[in-house]
Amino acid sequence: MRIVVLTGGIGGARFLMGVRAQARRIGAEVTAVVNVGDDVRMHGLQICPDLDSVMYTLGGAADPERGWGRVGESWVVKEELAKYGAEPTWFGLGDKDTATHLVRTTMLNAGFPLSQVTAALCDRWQPGITMLPATDDRLETHVVADVEGERKAIHFQEWWVRYRGDVPTHRFVFVGAEAAKPAAGVLEAVAGADVVLVAPSNPVVSIAPILAVPQLREAVADGPAPVVGVSPIIGGAPVRGMADRCLATVGVEVSAAGVGGLYGPRGGDGLLDGWLVDTVDAGAEVPGVRTRAVPLWMTDEEATSAMVAAALELAGVA
Repeated sequence: MRIVVLTGGIGGARFLMGVRAQARRIGAEVTAVVNVGDDVRMHGLQICPDLDSVMYTLGGAADPERGWGRVGESWVVKEELAKYGAEPTWFGLGDKDTATHLVRTTMLNAGFPLSQVTAALCDRWQPGITMLPATDDRLETHVVADVEGERKAIHFQEWWVRYRGDVPTHRFVFVGAEAAKPAAGVLEAVAGADVVLVAPSNPVVSIAPILAVPQLREAVADGPAPVVGVSPIIGGAPVRGMADRCLATVGVEVSAAGVGGLYGPRGGDGLLDGWLVDTVDAGAEVPGVRTRAVPLWMTDEEATSAMVAAALELAGVA
């Protein structure tokens, strides 16, 4: 069996731990198509937060307390940059993390596409799955917000890290998406998949940028594989992060049914054949989509693996 997962963020990385565990039980191959909308260049370095979250988590190097970055991290570079007054001061680079960004940036500057760079980085971490960026092209999520008395577009990282999303926010823009092509290997992975899973990642800023790549969305929506999504909303609240603020900005109800409706049923503009919700949301319905309620709290790898097994059953491929 070949499983493709659309994913991003810390929740998506944790979900992949369960996907990998279940895949090992049933002898399946896993390809993760990862959001790059968060990517940004700072201090001359190309930073790919979602790719790194997946890589570090599956490679056993993620910090379990912060939920992001490297375990045992130090911050000498950050402190030295602050002493120089180097901007931006609100975004911190850990010392170990900086090494990853240095290698990535050097390879990108030498002409290697992001997909090849990611594969090279994964040679060290051995995540046990194939990791592919959604696109090798520039695609950045920008946010139109009112900041310091002025309405302007700022990079998602500034909105997320500097302002914590706590500014009047009007819309999200995926810069470069219309011209972006799927990264090498993405279309082949989707075409050859037995099932496509949509991770319980932020639907607006983790999954939507992936689907904003036209050929990628078309491949998922029109492909032969069933598509099953997992709700990131439990009992009317996000499991973590600021999905509620993002959903409110795009006018979607903060509920399992609301997010399922945002993805929509297969056919027309929709994607889903199945939608997995938590038991507390057992009454949630998405017209035209098979819905099943199971425990969705990713308390450990075993619980997450059980979620994945339920998703595969709902897809009819278990």
